[in-house]
Amino acid sequence: MRLPTLADFELGGQTVLVRQDLNVPIQDGQITSDARIRAALPTLRAIRAKGGKLRIMSHLGRPKEGVPIKDQPEVSLAPVAAALEALLGETVTLVDDYLSGVSGEGDNILLFENVRINAGEKNNDEALSRRLAGLCDIFVMDAFGTAHRAQASTAGIVQFAPKVCVGPLVEAELEALAQALGCPKPPVVAIVGGSKVSSKLSVLESLSDQVDTLVVGGGIANTFLAARGIDVGASLYEPDLVEAARRIAKKVQIPDVIDVVVSQRLAPDAPAETKWVGDIGSQDMILDLGPETMKGIQPRIAQAKTIIWNGPVGVFEFAQFASGTRVLTQAIADSEGFSLAGGGDTLAAIETFGVEDQIGYISTGGGAFLEFIEGKTLPAIAAIEARVESDPHI
Repeated sequence: MRLPTLADFELGGQTVLVRQDLNVPIQDGQITSDARIRAALPTLRAIRAKGGKLRIMSHLGRPKEGVPIKDQPEVSLAPVAAALEALLGETVTLVDDYLSGVSGEGDNILLFENVRINAGEKNNDEALSRRLAGLCDIFVMDAFGTAHRAQASTAGIVQFAPKVCVGPLVEAELEALAQALGCPKPPVVAIVGGSKVSSKLSVLESLSDQVDTLVVGGGIANTFLAARGIDVGASLYEPDLVEAARRIAKKVQIPDVIDVVVSQRLAPDAPAETKWVGDIGSQDMILDLGPETMKGIQPRIAQAKTIIWNGPVGVFEFAQFASGTRVLTQAIADSEGFSLAGGGDTLAAIETFGVEDQIGYISTGGGAFLEFIEGKTLPAIAAIEARVESDPHI
């Protein structure tokens, strides 16, 4: 189904409310990565260029619902408002009390304070959804990172806003996902890292039926090593999912992990040692894939026409355990195939190794990215589809 986009509407003089994902990391009041803010800029600039009165809403962190922002200032969008103002070159006014309506702000850009402090946001309360819908002429869903949440500001508002559409960011996300998963050019390689198989079992199961090669890294790789009968020492792994790992390994090619980087503690100054997997000691923790393993993975990536990537293969935050992820990142960047990368740690690795311009598409979604891969319906997108079916003229 074709979803309505900004191009379908005249925006001049219209109040346009955009749901963005501006949930950026903040430390000591300072934004440490503005990647999500920069990803939102083209949408915001397009609305302004077409004469729309711009209103923005987003969440930040994990606020307590129903608690005023003055009582939890650490989740205020104030730093985001300042960043938007600097990047857009326009005044951005942060509005705390907006549910009863906003007036007297003229044509200024308004950023509504953290939507997740509103009572009823998480359970998609109809009354809240109606109040949010009453704040606009056109609602734009452009927060792919929250599209898997059936909440008032993502799905509920869609039922009641006068007009609705997806924004350019969501549109691009869906197109990239369709290219990588809908009808991908073979051979297809997927890389899945992370600490636990349990958190990504459905993703692994789904990908094992869709791709030619599945590369596993991080703690996930440890469970697959255990499934091969290898003693992983003191490494993080999940004994109860060893059989699941064996089942997945029978369905898809998984390059063997033959050497790993280990240490007996995880710290910035921890000594690192490369060992063959058969030599892992009882006190060793596997913290990265080894160089010989990466030599076996690199040709698979070089030959791939489609690459799906979620998660680093080691603790790349510490230099002595970063080699595997660095080699992987560069191999993907050098590939001539279409690459789709998603997930917070994945984005951090891409930024760390400076290859942003060499990745085919970098998804801003984490949970939404994974749920789409699993084949799940994204509630916010489903809500727009349902609205289009009931009212084709929106």
